[in-house]
Amino acid sequence: MKTVSSLLDAAWHERYRRIASLNIRSSIYDVTNRCNLRCKGCFFFSSGEHHVTEETDIRKWEAFIDKEKERGVNLAILIGGEPTLCMDRVEAFYKRLPTYCATNGLIKVSREKFPEMMVGISLWGGGEDEKILRGKDTFAISSKNYEGDPYTYYLYTITPRQVGKIEPVVKRIEDVGLKVHLQLLSNDEGVDGFSWRPEELRDLRFEMDEMLDQYPRTVISCKYYHEIITTGKMMGRAFGWRECPSVTESLDNRQPPVKRLIHFYRWAADLKSVHRCCTSATRDCSTCKDGAAHMSWVMVNKRDHFNSTKDLQNWIEVYEMFAKLYRLIPW
Repeated sequence: MKTVSSLLDAAWHERYRRIASLNIRSSIYDVTNRCNLRCKGCFFFSSGEHHVTEETDIRKWEAFIDKEKERGVNLAILIGGEPTLCMDRVEAFYKRLPTYCATNGLIKVSREKFPEMMVGISLWGGGEDEKILRGKDTFAISSKNYEGDPYTYYLYTITPRQVGKIEPVVKRIEDVGLKVHLQLLSNDEGVDGFSWRPEELRDLRFEMDEMLDQYPRTVISCKYYHEIITTGKMMGRAFGWRECPSVTESLDNRQPPVKRLIHFYRWAADLKSVHRCCTSATRDCSTCKDGAAHMSWVMVNKRDHFNSTKDLQNWIEVYEMFAKLYRLIPW
Protein backbone atom coordinates (compact mmCIF):
# COMPACT_ATOMS: atom_id res chain seq x y z
CA MET A 1 0.00 0.00 0.00
CA LYS A 2 1.34 3.42 -0.96
CA THR A 3 1.53 5.90 1.92
CA VAL A 4 2.74 9.45 2.43
CA SER A 5 5.92 8.14 4.06
CA SER A 6 6.67 5.72 1.24
CA LEU A 7 6.13 8.32 -1.49
CA LEU A 8 7.81 11.41 -0.03
CA ASP A 9 11.28 12.26 1.18
CA ALA A 10 11.77 14.22 4.41
CA ALA A 11 11.49 17.67 2.82
CA TRP A 12 8.28 16.90 0.95
CA HIS A 13 6.87 15.09 3.97
CA GLU A 14 7.33 18.26 6.03
CA ARG A 15 5.51 20.27 3.35
CA TYR A 16 2.68 17.73 3.46
CA ARG A 17 2.53 17.86 7.27
CA ARG A 18 2.27 21.65 7.23
CA ILE A 19 -0.83 21.73 5.02
CA ALA A 20 -2.46 18.58 6.40
CA SER A 21 -2.87 20.29 9.76
CA LEU A 22 -4.83 23.26 8.34
CA ASN A 23 -8.28 21.57 8.28
CA ILE A 24 -9.81 24.33 6.10
CA ARG A 25 -13.58 24.79 6.37
CA SER A 26 -14.54 27.67 4.10
CA SER A 27 -17.79 29.20 2.90
CA ILE A 28 -18.55 32.12 0.58
CA TYR A 29 -20.68 35.16 1.42
CA ASP A 30 -22.30 37.78 -0.79
CA VAL A 31 -21.69 40.86 1.33
CA THR A 32 -23.91 43.07 -0.81
CA ASN A 33 -25.91 43.02 -4.05
CA ARG A 34 -24.46 46.35 -5.15
CA CYS A 35 -21.32 47.08 -7.11
CA ASN A 36 -19.50 50.17 -8.38
CA LEU A 37 -18.81 48.38 -11.68
CA ARG A 38 -20.93 46.32 -14.07
CA CYS A 39 -18.55 43.92 -15.77
CA LYS A 40 -19.60 41.99 -18.86
CA GLY A 41 -19.37 38.35 -17.89
CA CYS A 42 -19.76 38.83 -14.14
CA PHE A 43 -21.56 35.67 -13.00
CA PHE A 44 -23.20 37.42 -10.06
CA PHE A 45 -25.30 39.74 -12.18
CA SER A 46 -25.61 37.60 -15.32
CA SER A 47 -27.21 34.81 -13.27
CA GLY A 48 -29.58 37.10 -11.36
CA GLU A 49 -28.08 36.23 -8.01
CA HIS A 50 -28.53 39.83 -6.89
CA HIS A 51 -32.33 39.51 -6.90
CA VAL A 52 -32.72 39.03 -3.16
CA THR A 53 -33.60 41.53 -0.44
CA GLU A 54 -30.31 42.62 1.09
CA GLU A 55 -30.08 42.45 4.88
CA THR A 56 -29.02 45.84 6.24
CA ASP A 57 -29.20 45.29 10.00
CA ILE A 58 -25.60 44.86 11.15
CA ARG A 59 -26.75 43.09 14.30
CA LYS A 60 -28.31 40.35 12.17
CA TRP A 61 -25.07 40.03 10.23
CA GLU A 62 -23.15 39.65 13.49
CA ALA A 63 -25.54 36.98 14.78
CA PHE A 64 -25.38 35.17 11.43
CA ILE A 65 -21.55 35.15 11.44
CA ASP A 66 -21.52 33.81 15.01
CA LYS A 67 -23.70 30.89 13.84
CA GLU A 68 -21.38 30.26 10.90
CA LYS A 69 -18.45 30.09 13.30
CA GLU A 70 -20.39 27.61 15.43
CA ARG A 71 -21.05 25.60 12.25
CA GLY A 72 -17.30 25.12 11.95
CA VAL A 73 -16.39 27.74 9.34
CA ASN A 74 -12.78 28.85 9.79
CA LEU A 75 -12.34 30.84 6.57
CA ALA A 76 -14.86 33.44 5.36
CA ILE A 77 -14.54 34.35 1.67
CA LEU A 78 -16.30 37.65 1.02
CA ILE A 79 -17.57 38.49 -2.45
CA GLY A 80 -20.46 40.53 -3.82
CA GLY A 81 -21.37 42.75 -5.44
CA GLU A 82 -18.49 44.80 -4.11
CA PRO A 83 -17.78 44.07 -0.43
CA THR A 84 -15.97 47.36 0.22
CA LEU A 85 -19.25 49.22 -0.25
CA CYS A 86 -20.30 47.76 3.13
CA MET A 87 -17.25 47.92 5.33
CA ASP A 88 -19.27 47.47 8.53
CA ARG A 89 -20.28 44.00 7.32
CA VAL A 90 -16.70 43.20 6.33
CA GLU A 91 -15.60 44.30 9.80
CA ALA A 92 -18.20 42.03 11.42
CA PHE A 93 -16.61 39.05 9.65
CA TYR A 94 -13.04 40.16 10.33
CA LYS A 95 -13.63 40.45 14.07
CA ARG A 96 -14.94 36.88 14.23
CA LEU A 97 -13.26 34.75 11.56
CA PRO A 98 -10.17 34.58 9.36
CA THR A 99 -11.42 36.66 6.43
CA TYR A 100 -10.58 37.09 2.76
CA CYS A 101 -12.08 39.97 0.76
CA ALA A 102 -12.45 39.83 -3.03
CA THR A 103 -12.64 43.36 -4.43
CA ASN A 104 -12.21 45.35 -7.63
CA GLY A 105 -9.78 47.56 -5.72
CA LEU A 106 -11.48 50.88 -6.44
CA ILE A 107 -12.04 51.48 -2.72
CA LYS A 108 -9.03 51.08 -0.44
CA VAL A 109 -9.36 48.82 2.58
CA SER A 110 -8.12 50.58 5.71
CA ARG A 111 -5.08 48.78 7.08
CA GLU A 112 -5.67 50.45 10.45
CA LYS A 113 -8.98 48.58 10.77
CA PHE A 114 -8.00 45.48 8.82
CA PRO A 115 -4.24 45.09 9.30
CA GLU A 116 -3.95 41.43 8.22
CA MET A 117 -7.05 40.77 6.12
CA MET A 118 -6.19 39.13 2.82
CA VAL A 119 -7.39 41.16 -0.16
CA GLY A 120 -7.70 39.77 -3.69
CA ILE A 121 -8.10 42.38 -6.43
CA SER A 122 -9.89 41.33 -9.61
CA LEU A 123 -8.13 42.18 -12.86
CA TRP A 124 -9.65 41.23 -16.20
CA GLY A 125 -6.90 41.18 -18.78
CA GLY A 126 -4.87 44.20 -19.82
CA GLY A 127 -6.02 47.81 -20.01
CA GLU A 128 -7.97 47.51 -23.27
CA ASP A 129 -9.77 44.33 -22.25
CA GLU A 130 -10.63 45.96 -18.94
CA LYS A 131 -12.18 48.91 -20.74
CA ILE A 132 -14.27 46.59 -22.93
CA LEU A 133 -15.37 44.22 -20.16
CA ARG A 134 -15.43 46.54 -17.13
CA GLY A 135 -15.77 50.05 -18.50
CA LYS A 136 -12.45 51.33 -17.18
CA ASP A 137 -8.82 50.44 -16.57
CA THR A 138 -9.18 49.46 -12.92
CA PHE A 139 -5.48 48.68 -12.48
CA ALA A 140 -4.63 52.38 -12.67
CA ILE A 141 -6.71 52.94 -9.52
CA SER A 142 -6.24 49.70 -7.59
CA SER A 143 -2.45 49.68 -8.00
CA LYS A 144 -2.23 53.10 -6.34
CA ASN A 145 -4.52 51.99 -3.52
CA TYR A 146 -2.56 48.83 -2.71
CA GLU A 147 1.02 49.33 -3.94
CA GLY A 148 3.43 47.27 -1.82
CA ASP A 149 0.69 45.86 0.43
CA PRO A 150 1.94 42.52 1.85
CA TYR A 151 -1.60 41.18 2.32
CA THR A 152 -2.85 41.89 -1.19
CA TYR A 153 -2.54 40.19 -4.56
CA TYR A 154 -4.16 40.40 -7.98
CA LEU A 155 -6.61 37.79 -9.28
CA TYR A 156 -5.64 38.15 -12.93
CA THR A 157 -8.49 36.72 -15.04
CA ILE A 158 -6.90 35.99 -18.39
CA THR A 159 -9.05 36.38 -21.52
CA PRO A 160 -8.50 34.71 -24.91
CA ARG A 161 -7.35 38.06 -26.26
CA GLN A 162 -4.53 38.07 -23.69
CA VAL A 163 -2.84 34.88 -24.89
CA GLY A 164 0.74 35.72 -25.74
CA LYS A 165 0.47 39.06 -23.95
CA ILE A 166 0.29 38.30 -20.25
CA GLU A 167 3.91 39.05 -19.34
CA PRO A 168 3.50 42.87 -19.49
CA VAL A 169 0.59 42.57 -17.04
CA VAL A 170 2.58 40.37 -14.67
CA LYS A 171 5.51 42.79 -14.92
CA ARG A 172 3.29 45.77 -14.06
CA ILE A 173 2.05 43.92 -10.99
CA GLU A 174 5.59 43.07 -9.94
CA ASP A 175 6.61 46.70 -10.41
CA VAL A 176 4.01 47.87 -7.86
CA GLY A 177 5.22 45.32 -5.32
CA LEU A 178 2.26 42.94 -5.42
CA LYS A 179 1.75 39.29 -6.25
CA VAL A 180 -0.58 37.70 -8.79
CA HIS A 181 -2.65 34.55 -9.19
CA LEU A 182 -3.65 33.48 -12.70
CA GLN A 183 -7.15 32.34 -13.61
CA LEU A 184 -9.34 32.18 -16.73
CA LEU A 185 -12.42 34.05 -17.92
CA SER A 186 -15.55 31.90 -18.23
CA ASN A 187 -17.42 34.49 -20.39
CA ASP A 188 -20.83 33.89 -18.84
CA GLU A 189 -22.48 36.54 -20.99
CA GLY A 190 -20.99 35.36 -24.28
CA VAL A 191 -19.13 38.58 -25.10
CA ASP A 192 -17.94 38.32 -28.71
CA GLY A 193 -14.27 37.41 -28.98
CA PHE A 194 -13.89 36.27 -25.37
CA SER A 195 -14.72 32.55 -25.62
CA TRP A 196 -11.95 29.97 -25.47
CA ARG A 197 -10.70 27.80 -28.34
CA PRO A 198 -8.69 24.62 -27.62
CA GLU A 199 -5.54 25.92 -29.28
CA GLU A 200 -5.66 29.10 -27.18
CA LEU A 201 -5.90 27.09 -23.96
CA ARG A 202 -2.98 24.91 -25.06
CA ASP A 203 -0.80 27.92 -25.79
CA LEU A 204 -1.87 29.63 -22.57
CA ARG A 205 -0.83 26.67 -20.44
CA PHE A 206 2.76 26.96 -21.62
CA GLU A 207 2.68 30.74 -21.27
CA MET A 208 1.50 30.43 -17.67
CA ASP A 209 4.32 27.98 -17.00
CA GLU A 210 6.81 30.50 -18.40
CA MET A 211 5.47 33.26 -16.15
CA LEU A 212 5.91 31.03 -13.11
CA ASP A 213 9.48 30.24 -14.15
CA GLN A 214 10.37 33.86 -14.88
CA TYR A 215 8.53 35.51 -11.97
CA PRO A 216 8.60 32.92 -9.14
CA ARG A 217 8.42 35.58 -6.41
CA THR A 218 5.44 37.29 -8.01
CA VAL A 219 3.26 34.53 -9.48
CA ILE A 220 1.43 32.38 -6.91
CA SER A 221 0.75 29.21 -8.85
CA CYS A 222 1.99 25.77 -9.87
CA LYS A 223 2.24 23.93 -13.18
CA TYR A 224 -0.18 21.16 -12.24
CA TYR A 225 -2.84 23.82 -11.67
CA HIS A 226 -2.05 25.29 -15.10
CA GLU A 227 -2.55 21.87 -16.67
CA ILE A 228 -5.91 21.29 -14.97
CA ILE A 229 -7.38 24.76 -15.49
CA THR A 230 -6.52 24.78 -19.22
CA THR A 231 -7.47 21.17 -20.01
CA GLY A 232 -10.39 20.82 -17.59
CA LYS A 233 -9.13 17.31 -16.80
CA MET A 234 -7.62 15.57 -13.78
CA MET A 235 -6.56 11.94 -13.66
CA GLY A 236 -8.38 11.34 -16.93
CA ARG A 237 -11.68 12.79 -15.61
CA ALA A 238 -13.37 15.91 -17.00
CA PHE A 239 -14.50 18.75 -14.73
CA GLY A 240 -18.26 19.27 -14.57
CA TRP A 241 -21.35 18.90 -12.39
CA ARG A 242 -20.48 15.33 -11.40
CA GLU A 243 -17.00 16.40 -10.27
CA CYS A 244 -17.29 19.91 -8.80
CA PRO A 245 -16.66 19.95 -5.04
CA SER A 246 -17.87 23.54 -4.46
CA VAL A 247 -21.63 22.93 -4.35
CA THR A 248 -23.72 24.29 -1.46
CA GLU A 249 -24.30 21.35 0.88
CA SER A 250 -28.08 21.82 1.26
CA LEU A 251 -28.53 21.88 -2.53
CA ASP A 252 -26.23 18.99 -3.31
CA ASN A 253 -28.53 16.13 -4.31
CA ARG A 254 -26.05 14.33 -6.56
CA GLN A 255 -26.25 10.55 -6.41
CA PRO A 256 -24.07 8.76 -5.74
CA PRO A 257 -22.48 11.48 -3.56
CA VAL A 258 -19.27 13.01 -4.87
CA LYS A 259 -16.16 14.20 -3.08
CA ARG A 260 -16.88 17.72 -1.93
CA LEU A 261 -15.85 20.53 0.40
CA ILE A 262 -17.11 19.75 3.91
CA HIS A 263 -20.12 21.86 4.96
CA PHE A 264 -19.54 24.36 2.14
CA TYR A 265 -22.25 27.00 1.61
CA ARG A 266 -22.52 30.07 -0.56
CA TRP A 267 -24.84 32.53 1.16
CA ALA A 268 -26.80 35.38 -0.43
CA ALA A 269 -26.87 38.86 1.07
CA ASP A 270 -30.30 38.27 2.65
CA LEU A 271 -28.59 35.75 5.00
CA LYS A 272 -31.32 33.22 4.18
CA SER A 273 -30.94 32.22 0.53
CA VAL A 274 -28.12 30.10 -0.80
CA HIS A 275 -26.66 29.79 -4.29
CA ARG A 276 -25.92 26.51 -6.06
CA CYS A 277 -22.14 26.75 -6.09
CA CYS A 278 -19.12 29.02 -5.77
CA THR A 279 -19.96 30.70 -9.09
CA SER A 280 -23.19 30.77 -11.06
CA ALA A 281 -26.32 28.63 -11.04
CA THR A 282 -26.85 29.45 -14.72
CA ARG A 283 -23.34 28.51 -15.85
CA ASP A 284 -22.82 25.29 -17.80
CA CYS A 285 -20.47 23.40 -15.48
CA SER A 286 -18.65 21.83 -18.42
CA THR A 287 -17.48 25.31 -19.51
CA CYS A 288 -16.56 26.55 -16.01
CA LYS A 289 -13.01 27.87 -15.73
CA ASP A 290 -13.23 28.97 -12.11
CA GLY A 291 -9.79 28.67 -10.54
CA ALA A 292 -10.90 28.08 -6.95
CA ALA A 293 -13.31 25.31 -8.01
CA HIS A 294 -10.55 23.52 -9.92
CA MET A 295 -8.11 23.90 -7.02
CA SER A 296 -10.71 22.49 -4.65
CA TRP A 297 -11.32 19.63 -7.10
CA VAL A 298 -7.70 18.62 -6.72
CA MET A 299 -7.68 19.12 -2.97
CA VAL A 300 -10.66 16.85 -2.18
CA ASN A 301 -9.20 14.07 -4.35
CA LYS A 302 -6.04 13.48 -2.33
CA ARG A 303 -6.23 9.68 -2.37
CA ASP A 304 -6.32 9.66 -6.18
CA HIS A 305 -2.89 11.31 -6.13
CA PHE A 306 -1.22 8.41 -4.31
CA ASN A 307 -0.35 6.75 -7.61
CA SER A 308 3.21 8.06 -7.61
CA THR A 309 5.57 10.46 -5.88
CA LYS A 310 5.04 13.05 -8.63
CA ASP A 311 1.25 12.84 -8.36
CA LEU A 312 1.33 13.41 -4.61
CA GLN A 313 3.81 16.26 -5.00
CA ASN A 314 1.43 17.84 -7.53
CA TRP A 315 -1.40 17.59 -4.99
CA ILE A 316 0.76 19.19 -2.30
CA GLU A 317 1.67 22.11 -4.58
CA VAL A 318 -1.97 22.85 -5.39
CA TYR A 319 -2.93 22.69 -1.71
CA GLU A 320 -0.01 24.97 -0.83
CA MET A 321 -1.10 27.42 -3.52
CA PHE A 322 -4.64 27.56 -2.12
CA ALA A 323 -3.30 28.05 1.40
CA LYS A 324 -0.98 30.85 0.28
CA LEU A 325 -3.80 32.67 -1.51
CA TYR A 326 -5.68 32.88 1.78
CA ARG A 327 -2.46 33.47 3.77
CA LEU A 328 -2.92 30.29 5.78
CA ILE A 329 0.77 29.65 5.17
CA PRO A 330 3.40 32.27 4.26
CA TRP A 331 4.13 33.22 0.66
